[in-house]
Amino acid sequence: MTNSSPDTITELMHRAHEMAGISLGDIASEHSVKVPENLKRDKGWIGQLIEMELGATSGSKPQQDFLHLGIELKTIPIDRNGKPIETTYVTVAPLTNILGLTWENSVVQHKLQHVLWIPVEGERSIPIAQRKIGTPVLWQPNPQQYSQLKQDWEEIMELIAMGKVEKVTAKHGEVLQLRPKAANSHALTESIAEDGSIKMSNPRGFYLKINFTHQILTNAFN
Repeated sequence: MTNSSPDTITELMHRAHEMAGISLGDIASEHSVKVPENLKRDKGWIGQLIEMELGATSGSKPQQDFLHLGIELKTIPIDRNGKPIETTYVTVAPLTNILGLTWENSVVQHKLQHVLWIPVEGERSIPIAQRKIGTPVLWQPNPQQYSQLKQDWEEIMELIAMGKVEKVTAKHGEVLQLRPKAANSHALTESIAEDGSIKMSNPRGFYLKINFTHQILTNAFN
């Protein structure tokens, strides 16, 4: 059962700090949730568990997890040196109906304007139930980070608008990247073709690169 939603940022941060040092197994047993043996089939399990504990309300909707506080929640698996192990999913990328869409009114900008990062031990050698939660980080992009995110988003969206979505690789972007976002390669969605017509492509998602999230955590703890 999900805890009640926090009324203030102070209350949210208090809950987040209370979790630090506690194992995922302890939190799962509090909520009578079964711990999976591995995360291959339950990739979002840790995030959902943390959402329950903190009282996040949005579910999978394209809005911030704590909409009334203006805060997005992101769990981030880290290694023993505190470095993120994988890229961080932000949101699905729009591949059609993008006329008039700007960075300022994009879902990416909306979600990344204020983020609560919850680091979690992510090394595969540690059983999931024994993995501990780290110290939370409440983050807002500084002017340089904001500019980097905006520039990457605009460059990627321009390629999508030109019908070149298939040519965008994970190497595009300094801090933000576009990657296939689907359970398998058979999933298809509409996208813009180079001649302006509609074609079918694999769904894509926006992800933050590891070097960017590592910088966020390093800045917070130094």
